[in-house]
Amino acid sequence: MSRDDSAAYSSDSYNSAAYSTVGIQAEIVHDSHVYIVHPDASPQEKYRVGVRLLEDGVPSRAREMITDAIVHGHDGTEVRFHWVLAMLSARTHHDLSGEEIQRLRYLAGRVRDYAEDEWTEALRVTFDLLAALSTAGSETGPVLKQLQDLPHHQHDAILRHLDLMLTGGLKDYLWAETLERAKAERFANDRDQRVWTYFAPTPIGARAVPPRPSTAAAAKAALPLRAVLFVVSSALLWALALITDPAQAIFELPVALGAGLTAARFGVRWWGRWPGPGLAAGARVPHPRDPASDSASGPDFGPDSADGRFTKRVRHSFDHYFSRRRPHGFTSDAWLAHTDQIRSGLAEEIADLYRESRIGVERVEWLIRYLAEDARNRYNNGTLLDQHHQDRTTGRTKALTVAALAVLGMAALAAFATAVTDAPQQRVLWAFLAVLGAAWSGHAAASRWLEVRREEHRLDRENREYLEQLAARQSAYQRWQSFLDDKRPSEQEMETWLACDKTSFVDEALRHHRLTWRDLITHTILVAPAPSYKRGRVRGGPWRYSHYVFRLFLFTQDGIREISSEFDFSDATRRNEQRNNYRFDALTSVQVTENADVGYDLELLLANGPARKIRVKDAEARQLAPAENPQQISEISLSAAGSTHTFRLLEGIAADGKSWIERHGPDSLAPFQIAG
Repeated sequence: MSRDDSAAYSSDSYNSAAYSTVGIQAEIVHDSHVYIVHPDASPQEKYRVGVRLLEDGVPSRAREMITDAIVHGHDGTEVRFHWVLAMLSARTHHDLSGEEIQRLRYLAGRVRDYAEDEWTEALRVTFDLLAALSTAGSETGPVLKQLQDLPHHQHDAILRHLDLMLTGGLKDYLWAETLERAKAERFANDRDQRVWTYFAPTPIGARAVPPRPSTAAAAKAALPLRAVLFVVSSALLWALALITDPAQAIFELPVALGAGLTAARFGVRWWGRWPGPGLAAGARVPHPRDPASDSASGPDFGPDSADGRFTKRVRHSFDHYFSRRRPHGFTSDAWLAHTDQIRSGLAEEIADLYRESRIGVERVEWLIRYLAEDARNRYNNGTLLDQHHQDRTTGRTKALTVAALAVLGMAALAAFATAVTDAPQQRVLWAFLAVLGAAWSGHAAASRWLEVRREEHRLDRENREYLEQLAARQSAYQRWQSFLDDKRPSEQEMETWLACDKTSFVDEALRHHRLTWRDLITHTILVAPAPSYKRGRVRGGPWRYSHYVFRLFLFTQDGIREISSEFDFSDATRRNEQRNNYRFDALTSVQVTENADVGYDLELLLANGPARKIRVKDAEARQLAPAENPQQISEISLSAAGSTHTFRLLEGIAADGKSWIERHGPDSLAPFQIAG
């Protein structure tokens, strides 16, 4: 499946305000338990989940989990190393509370008490980096050498999670290495071929049209009486014939019996089978709805109703996939014309099967695509218009049935003639009544018997078709689900790609403005949903988007440089870049608005321009699992987007200007010096 095929569920519309989203059409919550922790989980399990959260870009929740593990007795140098990274990840000095700083200092003083191992060394290097930042004019060469000597996984983890902490000349020394790693990982693991699967809708299970209930109950109930009447009438007729001319009657009786049995044997093959259409590309006419459901008091199935729109989208999807999945030698228009009736029947079937689920057509597109491919394959092997040749009545069967009925009729008339020959008037009357009774009851009994056989045949055939269709569709569903599961990126891959995009974006901004890290006081980057997007997450994790807006704020001695751009996350292409430059005192007001039904908005008010509203996060909508806390999920998403840090920084500058940064910069932080 191509990405074009999967892109039918993006947002319908958006307004012209800056990055303000109106509606979301695709919201996917993957049923993963990577972040789910049972209340009775062990401290070790909580620690493992905390590390996973840290690696996947959710440091706020990671801090809670690792701290909880430490409180309940799971401690050590490895645990403490990840706890320090969780404390510092996606934060700067001014984001740390006084209590957190004291706890970090306390741990720095205890490093010398730990047994020497690779994690102790990693802890020591982390605190030496912090000490170098907070000590003016400190020598960075030794600590950089120590950082380079660490194992690869520890070295990369420190650089990644201390990204906002590392500033100035120290950042300059490490930036080339950070860029090189970002370039190597940005498109790794087939990113452009796999990202779309993260946002692909969860397919709904396979369904097929079940057999209709049998309607032969009335025929079965009426059959015995008519059969008994036929037997009695026939017996009376042959008895009267035997009384009149035994020799003639003995000859006529086996002829009639033989003709009757022959007519029954071959007639049931002709009239005893359901005359409905066979399969056409796996389709069968769905059950008709109760006429009462289409009345004025029933549900609305009009073109403008929800059901009507669903049916219309199903038909459109069938047209789309049939035009793409066509046999060799057919143009799209020719194949659509050739399969018009087949598509109509299939579309009606699928719309009827899934209408009551109130789902988007995206969740059933896997089935539509499978049916389109099945139609193409059936055409190629010559069975597209298969009408169940095994159910067709042959000419020989029809001829034998007609001949047997003719012989039966002549035998009955001959028996009647024998019975009334030279017979008294009373016997003629009984013979006449016997013939009428046998004819009427025989026809009625045969009709009821054939109706029962037709229903049994129909039920058997529809049940067989149902099981075959359901099995084939379930197999197609499992193949599609397995494909999505195999191709879907992990949370760590999604976070790695996103971090690489941020790094690339920051580098381009620095080069455009001809700045180095020594020129910056600090910086922050805000990640928000773009105007049109699909979004998804795992249970307990942050929302991730198919289209982002990156908004970078670079704080220099001269003021603030703001650069924003939209990113297509699947291939990291950019568009609609905007740049703004303003002094610290030009930022007069920062307001954060939270609306449970809309989301989070950040409003910047500049002294020399109109207020600028920035969408930070959309509402959670209905995509929360029963055990999830809406407030917790909201905080996780905001933290992962860098919103908490950005809000605090911009609010502080709006209140105090440049002096706020100077008061909360690295120079204001007491050293995290490891006790000797």
